[in-house]
Amino acid sequence: MPSTTARAGGVFLPIIKSLSLSAGSKPNHPSSRKLGSYLVMSQFQAAGNSSALFLTAAAQNLLCLKLAEELGIIVANPWIAWFKAASLPAIASLLATPYLLYKIFPPETKDTPDAPALAAEKLERMGPVTKNEWVMIGTMLLAVSLWVFGDAIGVSSVVAAMLGLSILLLLGVLDWDDCLNEKSAWDTLAWFAVLVGMAGQLTNLGIVSWMSSCVAKLLESFSLSWPAAFCVLEASYFLIHYLFASQTGHVGALYSAFLAMHVAAGVPRVLSALALAFNTNLFGALTHYSSGQAAVYFGAGYLELPDVFRMGFVTALINILIWGVVGTFWWKLLGLY
Repeated sequence: MPSTTARAGGVFLPIIKSLSLSAGSKPNHPSSRKLGSYLVMSQFQAAGNSSALFLTAAAQNLLCLKLAEELGIIVANPWIAWFKAASLPAIASLLATPYLLYKIFPPETKDTPDAPALAAEKLERMGPVTKNEWVMIGTMLLAVSLWVFGDAIGVSSVVAAMLGLSILLLLGVLDWDDCLNEKSAWDTLAWFAVLVGMAGQLTNLGIVSWMSSCVAKLLESFSLSWPAAFCVLEASYFLIHYLFASQTGHVGALYSAFLAMHVAAGVPRVLSALALAFNTNLFGALTHYSSGQAAVYFGAGYLELPDVFRMGFVTALINILIWGVVGTFWWKLLGLY
């Protein structure tokens, strides 16, 4: 699913709410800390890592690579290159996040013996997989395969997406009213067009190169090596997100400028493009307004606002540490620098 918000609202949150309610953990109630708060917080904080793992897991990922192309930075075989670079640090963070939150934000209920029986009962009630569900599974596998291997056979990611949608429409899994009701998708499409166009104009007018030159001179005055400049710029890009309520908006406003600053500071070009893109996913859980999925999870009623800010900052530091340490060795092994 190429949207973190869609996964949050359409898949994970319904499962979490069902498990929580079955354990007597209710939203907007003192019992929320029994199980629901931990499950929501754990998924919320882990979602950024799953979005960073695959190029097609979030809308802003594709936008990042498009903006990098505007600056002349081409990532060859992007789906595979992205997955290889993100795989080890993302998987390490995905494994560490639930465990660490279990220690610093533990649930009151730590044993749910009835969960397997309840799950089996609900699966039986749902019945066998329907024809439309099989079509959906097959179409998704086809689309993902074309996203991964499409470049080798001349099929672009846009054609793969349109092919998948056409199959679902032709076979009756979706109708046009279903498509029209996806307001967030149309909103994203409109913003993509505007943001890519604005970023391209900023580059054409020389504003991005002027900003990058100014920052490069400032970094040179402090005699920073490219690894030090890389850390400063990545940290700045991350913390600025406290001022943004959208990951896509953040990318459209700052990605091109920060990428140009990386290159001007001597950071390897492909490493700069990918690291900034990964960073864009990791700050999606800083606050209750930092991303679309943040609003979904906070709106579920299981999290208190102080907990969101506190755990968002602590988990962000943990993720940065894991990505910084594991990524440094992994990207060196992959030859990104």
